[in-house]
Amino acid sequence: MAAPSDVVHNRVAMLRAERGISRRQLAEALGVHYQTIGYLERGEYSPSLHLALSIAAYFDVPVEVVFSLKPFKRLGAMALI
Repeated sequence: MAAPSDVVHNRVAMLRAERGISRRQLAEALGVHYQTIGYLERGEYSPSLHLALSIAAYFDVPVEVVFSLKPFKRLGAMALI
């Protein structure tokens, strides 16, 4: 198990849901096994730099939108400010 400081947080599941893309579809587009996407979304796997950049490119967003070393703030919390 990774130490808390070794965790890479991500928004892959949120981006997939927004676009109506299945894990299998994303995995096929990236050339990885669909279980890799599940492990990634659950925080059980930290992606290589190549995979992280490929995911960001697939969704056409900066890598910082998808991945972070700190937990992401809830999107709804931003509207309350």
